[in-house]
Amino acid sequence: MNADRVSERGLLVSGMRAASLPDYRLAFNKVSALQDGVAHANIMWSRGKTVEGVLYDLVRTEEILKMDPFERAPWNYGREAIRVETDRGYEWTWTYFANTAVLRAGCKPTVEYLGHLLAGQAFLSPGYYAALQGTATVD
Repeated sequence: MNADRVSERGLLVSGMRAASLPDYRLAFNKVSALQDGVAHANIMWSRGKTVEGVLYDLVRTEEILKMDPFERAPWNYGREAIRVETDRGYEWTWTYFANTAVLRAGCKPTVEYLGHLLAGQAFLSPGYYAALQGTATVD
């Protein structure tokens, strides 16, 4: 959700706005390839829960291909089209789901990694932001 990080990764965007994904939850259960015991974000189906985030409007559809190396797709994450809710109604977008082979319970994100998600505060509800801010970290 960190706009600076999106820019550093070279994605060309024309705008950004709040989005939510009903019946999913945020999980920190995708193991880091570089740090043992460290988790990265994943979203998982969960009836009645909602994931909040930032939807980036890409200048061209092909811009999403720039993210694949950072997400180590298709090995660590698979990229899928999903429908999210925005202030414009339902919209289709890309998201990444962690592959089952790289999932492990009991891991936590680093403070730095969690900071990238907290950078989206302007697009999150106060309650969701507070819950995210309360996420236990490894350091």
